[in-house]
Amino acid sequence: MSEYVGQDSGTLKVTIREAAARLGVTEAAIRKRIQRGSLGKEMGQDGRVYVSLDLSQDKSHPESQVDSGALVESLQDQIAFLRTQLDVRAEEIQRRDVIISQLTQANAALANRVPELEAPRTSEDAAQDLATDQAGHQGQPVGASAQNGSEQRPWWRRMFGG
Repeated sequence: MSEYVGQDSGTLKVTIREAAARLGVTEAAIRKRIQRGSLGKEMGQDGRVYVSLDLSQDKSHPESQVDSGALVESLQDQIAFLRTQLDVRAEEIQRRDVIISQLTQANAALANRVPELEAPRTSEDAAQDLATDQAGHQGQPVGASAQNGSEQRPWWRRMFGG
Protein backbone atom coordinates (compact mmCIF):
# COMPACT_ATOMS: atom_id res chain seq x y z
CA MET A 1 0.00 0.00 0.00
CA SER A 2 2.85 2.38 0.72
CA GLU A 3 4.71 4.06 -2.06
CA TYR A 4 7.97 5.94 -2.24
CA VAL A 5 7.56 9.52 -3.36
CA GLY A 6 11.23 9.97 -3.90
CA GLN A 7 14.32 7.94 -3.15
CA ASP A 8 16.46 11.07 -2.80
CA SER A 9 14.14 12.84 -0.40
CA GLY A 10 13.46 9.67 1.57
CA THR A 11 9.72 10.38 1.82
CA LEU A 12 7.12 7.66 2.02
CA LYS A 13 3.32 7.91 1.56
CA VAL A 14 1.41 5.51 3.79
CA THR A 15 -2.05 5.14 5.32
CA ILE A 16 -2.70 6.27 8.87
CA ARG A 17 -2.74 2.65 10.07
CA GLU A 18 0.56 1.87 8.37
CA ALA A 19 2.12 5.13 9.62
CA ALA A 20 1.15 4.18 13.18
CA ALA A 21 2.75 0.77 12.76
CA ARG A 22 5.93 2.19 11.22
CA LEU A 23 6.33 4.89 13.89
CA GLY A 24 5.36 2.60 16.75
CA VAL A 25 2.47 4.78 17.96
CA THR A 26 -1.32 4.61 17.88
CA GLU A 27 -3.53 5.76 15.04
CA ALA A 28 -4.92 8.48 17.31
CA ALA A 29 -1.39 9.81 17.79
CA ILE A 30 -0.94 9.98 14.01
CA ARG A 31 -4.24 11.86 13.63
CA LYS A 32 -3.17 14.31 16.35
CA ARG A 33 0.16 14.89 14.61
CA ILE A 34 -1.71 15.60 11.41
CA GLN A 35 -3.91 18.11 13.28
CA ARG A 36 -0.86 19.84 14.74
CA GLY A 37 0.80 19.92 11.34
CA SER A 38 3.85 17.91 12.33
CA LEU A 39 2.94 15.27 9.73
CA GLY A 40 1.88 16.05 6.19
CA LYS A 41 -1.21 14.47 4.70
CA GLU A 42 -2.78 14.02 1.29
CA MET A 43 -6.14 12.74 0.16
CA GLY A 44 -5.78 9.84 -2.22
CA GLN A 45 -7.98 9.15 -5.23
CA ASP A 46 -9.53 6.30 -3.32
CA GLY A 47 -10.70 8.71 -0.57
CA ARG A 48 -8.12 7.55 1.95
CA VAL A 49 -5.82 9.87 3.88
CA TYR A 50 -2.15 9.26 3.17
CA VAL A 51 0.57 10.46 5.51
CA SER A 52 3.95 11.61 4.28
CA LEU A 53 6.66 9.99 6.40
CA ASP A 54 10.35 10.66 6.39
CA LEU A 55 12.25 7.39 6.11
CA SER A 56 14.45 8.37 9.04
CA GLN A 57 11.32 8.23 11.25
CA ASP A 58 10.34 4.78 10.03
CA LYS A 59 11.16 2.26 12.77
CA SER A 60 10.34 -0.71 10.56
CA HIS A 61 12.68 0.44 7.79
CA PRO A 62 16.20 -1.00 8.44
CA GLU A 63 18.07 1.79 6.65
CA SER A 64 16.40 4.40 8.82
CA GLN A 65 17.70 2.97 12.08
CA VAL A 66 20.52 4.94 13.67
CA ASP A 67 23.61 3.01 14.66
CA SER A 68 22.97 2.58 18.37
CA GLY A 69 26.65 1.86 19.09
CA ALA A 70 27.69 5.23 17.68
CA LEU A 71 24.92 6.93 19.62
CA VAL A 72 25.95 5.28 22.88
CA GLU A 73 29.59 6.22 22.28
CA SER A 74 28.61 9.82 21.59
CA LEU A 75 26.56 9.97 24.77
CA GLN A 76 29.43 8.47 26.79
CA ASP A 77 31.77 11.14 25.42
CA GLN A 78 29.33 13.84 26.44
CA ILE A 79 28.99 12.34 29.92
CA ALA A 80 32.78 12.24 30.34
CA PHE A 81 33.04 15.88 29.24
CA LEU A 82 30.31 16.94 31.66
CA ARG A 83 31.98 15.07 34.52
CA THR A 84 35.27 16.90 33.91
CA GLN A 85 33.39 20.20 33.84
CA LEU A 86 31.73 19.27 37.13
CA ASP A 87 35.13 18.52 38.70
CA VAL A 88 36.49 21.87 37.50
CA ARG A 89 33.51 23.70 38.99
CA ALA A 90 33.91 21.88 42.30
CA GLU A 91 37.57 22.98 42.48
CA GLU A 92 36.60 26.58 41.69
CA ILE A 93 34.00 26.54 44.46
CA GLN A 94 36.56 25.17 46.91
CA ARG A 95 39.04 27.92 45.97
CA ARG A 96 36.34 30.57 46.45
CA ASP A 97 35.52 29.18 49.89
CA VAL A 98 39.19 29.40 50.92
CA ILE A 99 39.43 32.98 49.66
CA ILE A 100 36.25 33.96 51.51
CA SER A 101 37.59 32.40 54.71
CA GLN A 102 40.89 34.26 54.39
CA LEU A 103 39.11 37.56 53.74
CA THR A 104 36.87 37.00 56.77
CA GLN A 105 39.92 36.44 59.00
CA ALA A 106 41.67 39.52 57.60
CA ASN A 107 38.55 41.59 58.16
CA ALA A 108 38.35 40.46 61.80
CA ALA A 109 42.01 41.33 62.35
CA LEU A 110 41.48 44.80 60.89
CA ALA A 111 38.37 45.30 63.00
CA ASN A 112 40.47 44.67 66.12
CA ARG A 113 42.87 47.44 65.06
CA VAL A 114 40.14 50.07 64.66
CA PRO A 115 40.48 51.41 68.26
CA GLU A 116 44.22 51.91 67.67
CA LEU A 117 43.55 53.87 64.53
CA GLU A 118 40.94 56.24 66.01
CA ALA A 119 41.87 59.92 66.40
CA PRO A 120 43.55 60.78 69.73
CA ARG A 121 41.29 62.28 72.35
CA THR A 122 41.55 65.92 73.32
CA SER A 123 42.39 67.01 76.87
CA GLU A 124 38.89 68.43 77.34
CA ASP A 125 37.36 65.04 76.59
CA ALA A 126 39.74 63.37 79.02
CA ALA A 127 38.98 65.92 81.78
CA GLN A 128 35.26 65.53 81.28
CA ASP A 129 35.55 61.72 81.44
CA LEU A 130 37.64 62.00 84.62
CA ALA A 131 35.07 64.25 86.27
CA THR A 132 32.28 61.90 85.26
CA ASP A 133 34.18 58.92 86.67
CA GLN A 134 34.83 60.68 90.00
CA ALA A 135 31.23 61.78 90.33
CA GLY A 136 30.00 58.31 89.50
CA HIS A 137 32.24 56.69 92.15
CA GLN A 138 31.27 59.02 94.95
CA GLY A 139 27.59 59.22 94.08
CA GLN A 140 27.54 63.03 93.99
CA PRO A 141 28.47 65.77 91.54
CA VAL A 142 32.04 67.04 91.37
CA GLY A 143 31.14 70.49 92.74
CA ALA A 144 29.58 69.02 95.88
CA SER A 145 32.73 67.16 96.83
CA ALA A 146 34.75 70.39 96.60
CA GLN A 147 32.48 72.14 99.12
CA ASN A 148 32.83 69.38 101.71
CA GLY A 149 29.36 69.39 103.11
CA SER A 150 28.43 73.05 102.56
CA GLU A 151 25.14 73.77 100.96
CA GLN A 152 24.99 73.04 97.30
CA ARG A 153 24.78 76.15 95.15
CA PRO A 154 24.93 76.40 91.37
CA TRP A 155 28.40 76.99 90.00
CA TRP A 156 27.46 80.33 88.51
CA ARG A 157 26.46 81.69 91.96
CA ARG A 158 29.70 80.51 93.44
CA MET A 159 31.67 82.18 90.65
CA PHE A 160 29.77 85.43 90.37
CA GLY A 161 28.45 85.66 93.89
CA GLY A 162 25.01 85.61 95.03
